[in-house]
Amino acid sequence: MHPATPPSAPPPLPSHGPPRRVLVVEDDPTVAEVVTGYLSRAGYTTAHAADGVAALDRAADFRPHLVVLDLMLPGIDGLEVCRRLRRGDGPAVPVVMLTARGEEADRILGLELGADDYVTKPFSPRELVLRIGSVLRRAESAPPAAAPAAVLRAGDLTADPGGRRADRAGRALSLTAREFDLLVFLMRHPGRVFSREELLHRVWGWEFGDLSTVTVHVRRLREKIEADPAAPRLVTTVWGAGYRFDAVGDEPPPEDGPLRGDGPLS
Repeated sequence: MHPATPPSAPPPLPSHGPPRRVLVVEDDPTVAEVVTGYLSRAGYTTAHAADGVAALDRAADFRPHLVVLDLMLPGIDGLEVCRRLRRGDGPAVPVVMLTARGEEADRILGLELGADDYVTKPFSPRELVLRIGSVLRRAESAPPAAAPAAVLRAGDLTADPGGRRADRAGRALSLTAREFDLLVFLMRHPGRVFSREELLHRVWGWEFGDLSTVTVHVRRLREKIEADPAAPRLVTTVWGAGYRFDAVGDEPPPEDGPLRGDGPLS
């Protein structure tokens, strides 16, 4: 399946700063040529790998700022490539997945592995460039220098926006960039309910997108910060409305068992 090529040119990158490096992992030579061409004209430096093994090798020496990763690859598939990219030390490289699969389960699995966004074939290369720019802006954003971000605390949970570190009970939490952004946003607005649409816009910076992205990241965040993810006490669901961060402090649950929490939005 090939991307649908629009007549208009891709939007250029801002002129300041060095070009961002994007690794395109795609076994279809036509799709790879179109995607790398659009990215190059938009001001990105690109590299290409045609299979999973080559993608891991190329990522090690090219050190991309972002990876465009096809789900269906010969040898090692895109999901396994994403897993291995996430195993490395240091900040996780953002990943935008390309997939010909329309099933929700495949998209959700990619997001659960840490993909920042996905585009389903056939796609508009110009839209892909816009999505890549949005993901990079979010990954590279920092608090304004004039307003240093204070460390956020809720009971034994802390998040340091400036250092991009989070821990609970003194133990460091391994959060993806998106999970950390979501946690910080919610901790900055305790007690307020945000719909999935609002979180998609205010945390992801997207004007449009699949709401399951938010559902998946809330579930993953709960698995890392909640004492009992099945009965969440920090990130709770307000049925029919959205999610709320409850700064419950460090009081223990009642002796007759944990509080009953809300399940994920469907």
